[in-house]
Amino acid sequence: MPDTRAADPSGLSGRAALAPEELLALDRAHVWHPYGPMPGRTDPLVVESASGVRLRLAEPAHGQRELVDGMASWWSAVHGYNHPVLNEAAHAQLARMSHVMFGGLTHEPAVRLAARLVEITPEPLRHVFLADSGSVAVEVAVKMCLQYWRSLGRPAKRRLLTWRGGYHGDTWQPMSVCDPEGGMHGLWSGLLPRQLFADAPPDGFEPYSETYADQLRGLVARHADELAAVIVEPVVQGAGGMRFHSPAYVRVLREACDEYGVLLILDEIATGFGRTGELFAAEHAGISPDVMCVGKALTGGYLTMGATLCTSEVADGISRGEVPVLAHGPTFMGNPLASAVACASIDLLLGQDWRGEVQRIGAGLRDGLAETTSLPGVKDVRVLGAIGVVQLDREVDMAAATRAAVREGVWLRPFRDLVYTMPPYVTDDADVARICRAVTAAAREG
Repeated sequence: MPDTRAADPSGLSGRAALAPEELLALDRAHVWHPYGPMPGRTDPLVVESASGVRLRLAEPAHGQRELVDGMASWWSAVHGYNHPVLNEAAHAQLARMSHVMFGGLTHEPAVRLAARLVEITPEPLRHVFLADSGSVAVEVAVKMCLQYWRSLGRPAKRRLLTWRGGYHGDTWQPMSVCDPEGGMHGLWSGLLPRQLFADAPPDGFEPYSETYADQLRGLVARHADELAAVIVEPVVQGAGGMRFHSPAYVRVLREACDEYGVLLILDEIATGFGRTGELFAAEHAGISPDVMCVGKALTGGYLTMGATLCTSEVADGISRGEVPVLAHGPTFMGNPLASAVACASIDLLLGQDWRGEVQRIGAGLRDGLAETTSLPGVKDVRVLGAIGVVQLDREVDMAAATRAAVREGVWLRPFRDLVYTMPPYVTDDADVARICRAVTAAAREG
């Protein structure tokens, strides 16, 4: 028998499933988790399976073997887990082909997906670049805008304008437009491209400040000659702080960009596919961007994929340039398996009363989180669409808050000063109430 140890130093080839303690030992030794040290300081919970809105643990944690997922796997699993429609789409595509390169070749799942995205996103977005992830979709969006102006003979238009409090991903250009002070990427502030930042938009979906609108207009006007694009998350700033703002500011940016010749990028990676109560958050403002990024819920949380959409004006501008191609080509671009599942996920979403489900969850979150307003240390409680947020006046003790939520039978992932939930749309009323109890417990103990 050949010695396979060199190819498999862990010695796991052909072995039965690992016992939880073995798995955690290997995890500590080898696995680098997101936003964590190496080796990790706390053991993660081991999930052995998932179905509906529940994660089944390999062994009980704080008395619970199953947890309601209040995070929808970082906001992506809008249909829950192990959904028969998405399973069937994956199995059917897997039987045909799981992957083929997209350079010089095409296939039905990717073509159908692009056409479907054009159909459901605001006009006049007409062209689709299928990326690996949301962060890569933002990289592509920025590259599109930079190359557009270079192709038009205006290479000086190479900076981006955004507002503070935003988050657009962890790759290079996206990091440059995340909040430079309160965000996660301060380590790289001297190396990243230097962008322009407006103040964070005033809090609240309804309030509107003309003074703040004037600041946005003034920044676009003064810097138009060097601005390639404005990029923002419309209506909801996600991982930068789960803050809501008036859609009117998005309209202000659209009008200013049109007036002064600047492109507008909307990052809908977190807000797309119904999360805020509209299919895309841009619809709250009644506008369309020049470039739009989507991801997360695109495949219903099954596979990694993002997409960057643009107008014909942007595409034609690039195509008329000295380099008439968009020089970006991920190996797994247009992956057939992800594309097929994405098509099935979009059809599943639009084939049901998604708006009613989001409104139902929002109503349950408002009712269930109301009591948290009276808890010591709670600074704000806010709900929009299927998003519920409790903001504290201090940094969350993540370990204590997580334990409190797990004891209630719910998985949450608090961060900074926030305990929040963005559950799958299939979460029933009883589980929404359970999530609210967990958020309350986490806010009280964290």
